[in-house]
Amino acid sequence: MVDLLRKSEAFISQLSLVAIVDDQIVGYILFSKIYIVDDQGNRTPSIALAPVAVLPQFQKQGIGTQLIERGLSDARVLNFKSAVVLGHPTYYPKFGFVKAEKWSIKAPFDVPSEAFMAIELVENTLQGIAGTVEYPKEFQEVS
Repeated sequence: MVDLLRKSEAFISQLSLVAIVDDQIVGYILFSKIYIVDDQGNRTPSIALAPVAVLPQFQKQGIGTQLIERGLSDARVLNFKSAVVLGHPTYYPKFGFVKAEKWSIKAPFDVPSEAFMAIELVENTLQGIAGTVEYPKEFQEVS
């Protein structure tokens, strides 16, 4: 999926981040461009955090946390207003993610509501925004 996204218009090179320990890549995150599409077909730009990966022997050392915090900070600098993530409901809230249903934002597939989360990178940016997330087609091309 990452290889496909890197070749797509959804790719944001500044939000493709790695963690390196002793000249070895031990962690990686990627934010991609997405849209929140309402019932009238209006598309609000946003970004999605996926994947988040840290080698097993380097987990529980704060590497994922540092990558995500840096990524969210960089996303703000790049003027992205919001982000979504599908992930563990007890991990991502520490970064400010909350259930996306708070804004009536839905995933395009069936997932538990507590696992599909969003964050406003700019305060009140999601007020009045509702709809279904439209991921890049590359997310569906992985088998």
